[in-house]
Amino acid sequence: MVGAVAVLLAGVATSAGAASGTTPGDPVVTGVTVNSGRDVIVGISRYVVFPVTVTGSDDSGLSFVDVDLKGPRGGFYTNDAFCETATACTTVFSVKAPPAPGGDDPVDLANANAGTWSVDALVDANDGGWVFAPGVGTFGLKRAARVTVDASPEPVAKGATLTVTGKLVRANWDTYRYAGYAGRSVKLQFRPKDSNTYTTVATATTSSTGALRTKVKAVRDGYWRWNFTGTGTTGPAKAAGDYVDVRP
Repeated sequence: MVGAVAVLLAGVATSAGAASGTTPGDPVVTGVTVNSGRDVIVGISRYVVFPVTVTGSDDSGLSFVDVDLKGPRGGFYTNDAFCETATACTTVFSVKAPPAPGGDDPVDLANANAGTWSVDALVDANDGGWVFAPGVGTFGLKRAARVTVDASPEPVAKGATLTVTGKLVRANWDTYRYAGYAGRSVKLQFRPKDSNTYTTVATATTSSTGALRTKVKAVRDGYWRWNFTGTGTTGPAKAAGDYVDVRP
């Protein structure tokens, strides 16, 4: 289950929808932005705070917003706030995988909650008018991922075989640990030491434990990394480059 948290902060986030008022003269909702347009990615220990901004219009100006976030398997948050301008209202949500010990309304994410979430907004105007806009926007709430890399031997002779290994893990919101992510396609990328650009040179699939392994030919000095682009339920991850000295 997911609990409700309430705070106030200015900010912006994704997707837009539109809804008209219940009668002429009522406010109109024109869109919503979640987390500045980025996915919300949550690990296993730290709170992740993200803003939701609802935009709209009314002759008297917008005054108050009540925002509901709904996700897979019954995930639900609710929050409200006064509007910071006549056309924009921002609330801030705080999420964390483990429940807050002793909390009156603990947040407790489960793996089944990862995926696409929708935004419902109830907006009040200064003249008493109001409008309810269901499904006015969507965003991704995803499990955090991490990937490591190790290229060996170091140094290596030019033209010799280089073995690049690593491991892809992702947050498990049920156990509050990171665990291997099996069956995922991950790109092996290389950046020459005199360049800032990585190029994909191979692709590998993770084992049942999330392990990665492939072999390439050592041609020149540079950095090797694994790059996982993410899925609908899991965020992306890039390893820090592992430098390999290639000798004649």
